[in-house]
Amino acid sequence: MTTLLLNKPFRVLSQFTDPEGRLTLADFVAQPGVYAAGRLDYDSEGLLILTDDGRLKTRLADPRHGTEKVYLAQVEGRPEVAALKRLATGVQLKDGPTRPAGVRLLPRAPGWLWKREPPVAPRAGKPTAWLEITLSEGRNRQVRRMTAAVGLPTLRLIRTRIGDYHLADLKPGQWRQA
Repeated sequence: MTTLLLNKPFRVLSQFTDPEGRLTLADFVAQPGVYAAGRLDYDSEGLLILTDDGRLKTRLADPRHGTEKVYLAQVEGRPEVAALKRLATGVQLKDGPTRPAGVRLLPRAPGWLWKREPPVAPRAGKPTAWLEITLSEGRNRQVRRMTAAVGLPTLRLIRTRIGDYHLADLKPGQWRQA
């Protein structure tokens, strides 16, 4: 069985083909027979697991298994305690309430974090902050919808961990065997 860890760059699709000609996983990984265990949005970055192991793919991607996923989110605004508490206890979204999440306000962007191209351009006069958010479910655009629901739109989103798999020192576009 093959399992690869990829640092998916910004503006890359989490699939191997695209009729519109955008960058895909095939532009970075030439390993036949592997498929993404879950997805990352086109405008999100970070850890994506590619595998040919159907059981592993299901265990990592299916919310019933509760596999933890950790994200770094650069948000617009200064999070107040009430907003952080709402994120931690669960947010009501259009498709129902979210499960409780781990939420931690970081003092600054982690030192190991790469610069994004193109860089994030916050609105003039609007401060930004970094949050570490741990989820045990994986709805479509969940972190972005959760932070927006508490008045903190996400400007940049990076997944750093899925279960026991960590991004570690992979640079955007790099991959390694798990």
